[in-house]
Amino acid sequence: MHWLNLLKANTKKEYIELKRYLPNTLAMIVTFYAIFLGMFAGIQLIGDPSTQDINIQYAIVNYIFWFLAMMVMNNIGWEITNEAMRGTLEQLCMSPMGVWRIMVTRLISSTVLNFIVIVALLYVSMLTTGQWLNIDVLTILPILMLTLISMFGVGFMIAGISIVLKQVQAFLQILQFILAGLTFIPLSVAPMFAYLPFVKGVDLVRNVMIDGVTISHIGWESFLILGFNAIFYFALGLIIFFFCERIAMNKGLLAHY
Repeated sequence: MHWLNLLKANTKKEYIELKRYLPNTLAMIVTFYAIFLGMFAGIQLIGDPSTQDINIQYAIVNYIFWFLAMMVMNNIGWEITNEAMRGTLEQLCMSPMGVWRIMVTRLISSTVLNFIVIVALLYVSMLTTGQWLNIDVLTILPILMLTLISMFGVGFMIAGISIVLKQVQAFLQILQFILAGLTFIPLSVAPMFAYLPFVKGVDLVRNVMIDGVTISHIGWESFLILGFNAIFYFALGLIIFFFCERIAMNKGLLAHY
């Protein structure tokens, strides 16, 4: 019951902030759509006409996952920084629920709300390009759920660093380009990247949306890797977060910015 109340409160908070700062929300959406239009124009102008359709399909899937990765993995770092600037970080740490539970529910609520935006961007992108992907929800959903758990783990790593260092905006900006690179690199080029937080998930979703692969065609080895990544990175993220939280408490870094 406590988890449900916490989730409802944070979902309401995230929704109110998106609505109240609507110009900023719309600017974010328009910016990402403009980035996609630039990619689409580049493929049309200098791309190989014989592979143009498949390149556009790859671009749609990769850019959507890049947006998702940024919203999930960067968001919690910004949350910690904002709470520190407002002077409310210490109050969160004093909550009976614990700051990590608050951040988990914030991650879930912001992911759900941003996912609505992502789905809208996906369909607008397909409409713009005329390339309609295979949206097999039953196959994509389990892949996406396991991938998101590993993303949450990385988000907690970033949150832990943010609690101690406070000013991590430059790092988060650099991370955007790292996420873009990992999203766009196919596993056929770098198979060892399968054990990074979300690369395997992106690769599987590409196969589903572009090649029409169904869940019955995906081997158990792939889901084993996804499950391992989800458990490993989420556990590692919590360990790093608790460690950094302990450092911040010992040094008295929670009470001031």
